[in-house]
Amino acid sequence: MNILAFAGSLRSGSLNKALLRNAKEAAPEGMEIEIFDLEGIPLFNADLEKEGVPERVNEFKEAIRRSDGILIASPEYNHGMSGVTKNAVDWASRPPKNPVMMGKPAAIVGASPGITGTARSQEQLRQTLKGLDVRCMASPEFLLYRAKEKLDDEGVLTDDSTRDFLKTFMKEFADWVSIFLNHKD
Repeated sequence: MNILAFAGSLRSGSLNKALLRNAKEAAPEGMEIEIFDLEGIPLFNADLEKEGVPERVNEFKEAIRRSDGILIASPEYNHGMSGVTKNAVDWASRPPKNPVMMGKPAAIVGASPGITGTARSQEQLRQTLKGLDVRCMASPEFLLYRAKEKLDDEGVLTDDSTRDFLKTFMKEFADWVSIFLNHKD
């Protein structure tokens, strides 16, 4: 089972990039996770697309195409998903008649220094993905609140209960993706 993961943050010390590295460690046997860095993907612009899709965007789309599922870690900025997250989804939604994300199973996670985690960001992203016919896992939800207290300076989860729940979440995600893999034929 091949999963493409990306974080909606460009910051090198991103909490959400750290969360994806921890998710990769927590993945059950048989699940391989490729973490794709969105650095270098320009803002979506139909004029730019018309001139020729940028190579970095093509790499992103190809990584989605060859995956069995998608794991998105989106920060929450101003009560919504980050512009980086939305931009990645916008590029992946092209061409509109056959976007690479269509029909893919997905899960959303998020890390935030605040006390509400990324609940609003995740809900907004879930609504956007629904419009692309991406099959988001509804539960369990993984909202890493007070992330700076639960990740060390290297971005490793130090909170045992959070680490255990992340393993449970990743197992549930593997089960979710399996449903779609078993119905491909």
